[in-house]
Amino acid sequence: MGVLIIIKRVFRMDQTKQLVPLLKELRAKAEKQPGFISRTTYSKLNDPGELVVVMEWETVDTWLKWMDSEDAKELQWQIDSIIGEKTLFDVYKPEDF
Repeated sequence: MGVLIIIKRVFRMDQTKQLVPLLKELRAKAEKQPGFISRTTYSKLNDPGELVVVMEWETVDTWLKWMDSEDAKELQWQIDSIIGEKTLFDVYKPEDF
């Protein structure tokens, strides 16, 4: 099992038209990266503008390499500019116990 990346984004519903194409492009490019395993996006039931993305990567290094790429940086910058705040990322590793 690889590492899990938990991504949290909160946006206003009137930003959806601008954000969705960028999120789709970011997802499509991430899925082509070495080390990518899976991705699932969840929206909060009582606030659909709050998204949590759960991604699995083979290693934290493969994810960091993707996040350091020009494509990822540019798309993430555009997303954060629309949202008006930085996207939150947390990295989790499996435990043996």
